[in-house]
Amino acid sequence: MTFLLLNGPNLNRLGLREPAVYGSTTLDEVEQNLISKAGQYGHKLTAKQSNHEGVLIDALHEAAELNYRGVLFNPGAYSHTSYAIRDAIASIDIPVIEVHISNIHARESFRHTSLLAAVTSGQIVGFGVLGYELALQALIELTKGDNKE
Repeated sequence: MTFLLLNGPNLNRLGLREPAVYGSTTLDEVEQNLISKAGQYGHKLTAKQSNHEGVLIDALHEAAELNYRGVLFNPGAYSHTSYAIRDAIASIDIPVIEVHISNIHARESFRHTSLLAAVTSGQIVGFGVLGYELALQALIELTKGDNKE
């Protein structure tokens, strides 16, 4: 099985951006760790990051078209603003798990609502970069027994 790790705007700045909120781990470290973890389970993981909404939408569409089994998606602030990304997730037939490093429900009020939550398979927030590993485990469980190859 192959999964897509998709990261949205400003996540390329992990390790530099607000370390008190997001920690000191870089995006490259997150990606390499998850590629390794997926391999330990006998799966593959492809990583992509973009600061551009349309690129993220295209990646979601391509994930379904290229037969990825699921998507771990940290959409960053697009969670709170993008109906277009919400519609892209709703248009695909593979599980998407929304991941946030910080607890969006304990931050500024504008972050409390995710436009994406209703169309994702689940949401993992507030566990730092460990949330990505939890999302990978959840995707593996969700797709167990799935005969798609």
